Amino acid sequence: MLKIKFKSYRKKSGTLVPFSLKKDFPIKVKRIFLINGKKNFQRGDHAHKKCSQFIYPILGRIEIDCTSKDGTKKIVLDHKKVEGYLLRPKTWCKIKFLTKNAILLVACDMEYKFSDYIENYSDFLKIIKKNR
Repeated sequence: MLKIKFKSYRKKSGTLVPFSLKKDFPIKVKRIFLINGKKNFQRGDHAHKKCSQFIYPILGRIEIDCTSKDGTKKIVLDHKKVEGYLLRPKTWCKIKFLTKNAILLVACDMEYKFSDYIENYSDFLKIIKKNR
């Protein structure tokens, strides 16, 4: 996982956080989507074979549990921190929304392709064990 901090510009009227797709994103973005969920419910719970994903909290606090060949890590994303994380391929990810109305932005370096998903955790563990 790679942590990326963004500049923010604050005024009395609010905050501006600009993103340059060429300069700020660690991947060439081909698809963007938003995920929201009810407080304390889980989303994700899968990995990708080839797709990298950049995750950024638009609103609220979101807990991300990640497992890869490098181990397991838990992070809490908070929209006030103005930072996101790059999830590399073969990273199992569980998303838990810690606050009501939390929204997560996900930018991918691939178009949607169902065959890229690893949805069974035991299959995922076999794949990462092979790649060590």
